[in-house]
Amino acid sequence: MSVTIKDVAKVANVAPSTVSRVIANSPRISERTKEKVRQAMKELDYHPNYNARNLANKSTKTIGLIMPNSVNKTFQNPFFPEVIRGISTKAHQLDYGLYLSTGQSDEEIFEEVQDMVLGRRVDGIILLYSKVNDKLMSYLYHEKFPFTVIGRPYDQEKLDVTYVNNDNFKAAKTVTEYLLLLGHERIAFIGGNLETVVTLDHMEGYKKALMNADIGVKDDYVVFHEELQEGGQEAVIDLMSLSDRPTALIVADDIMTFGVMRMLSEMDVKVPEDISIISFNNVLISELSSPPMTTVDINIYSLGFEAANCLIDQINHPDIKTKQVIIPHKLIKRQTCQKISNRSFN
Repeated sequence: MSVTIKDVAKVANVAPSTVSRVIANSPRISERTKEKVRQAMKELDYHPNYNARNLANKSTKTIGLIMPNSVNKTFQNPFFPEVIRGISTKAHQLDYGLYLSTGQSDEEIFEEVQDMVLGRRVDGIILLYSKVNDKLMSYLYHEKFPFTVIGRPYDQEKLDVTYVNNDNFKAAKTVTEYLLLLGHERIAFIGGNLETVVTLDHMEGYKKALMNADIGVKDDYVVFHEELQEGGQEAVIDLMSLSDRPTALIVADDIMTFGVMRMLSEMDVKVPEDISIISFNNVLISELSSPPMTTVDINIYSLGFEAANCLIDQINHPDIKTKQVIIPHKLIKRQTCQKISNRSFN
């Protein structure tokens, strides 16, 4: 026979309603009483039926996480496990579970989100990316379903939504200016998916710095590839085949940079003696590469933590105003950049 709340109440010598309040972590119950009830629950091996409680409260205590594409491919990039770690930390603090999308295409992901919203399978959703003309974001906005975006919404003026982001324009402008100060003028930009807003912001920051230095933007120096090692390798092949090779590279992502550096090594191009490289994200791989990458720390964990914090605020306070949280970034100087030298490509 299964143990009930009444059994716990009897052992703890309290009312069944008090046990329910302890399970809900009500502030009205003293810590002494909570401890007594929890001890009784432990002795009886009683586990609350959260699903039943949540159904009664019209809450799932679950947050949906929407990945940008196939989960198998996405998790090859260390950004996503780290941002999810930040989300899960905040969710755990408030007893929320996570529901991860598993769609393999935009259509499958959209259908999955519709199921989440219409079936009330989650209380709110976090989009782990921001795309250009994203119908998913528009759908959530028009459904008035609680959601938060990691990244700047492309239609920011049309869609007043809560988001957590870095100042990616400023970050890219800063790293370009840093390379200019090192004497580089032939600076190439290796961007990620051109449909993502972060790529557009990086590109605009890069172009702005060059324009301020009266250096024209060469179309051949701007390439876009998937944010994986293979994407970085393909980008290097494109750029190193040019007659006027760049002396410095700005790469959208550390995992791409790892691929860039491997391919350069195969070409017997030395970093930073022959070419300087600077990247974004500061995941573990950036410090362990050879040589260690100069990169921009975007505080990935904080992006996730604050996104979950903002979403849970929305869930608990439906009338709350939208928030725009900017997480600070920091240039981490390691060993892949140096002043232009005679050894660099002529």
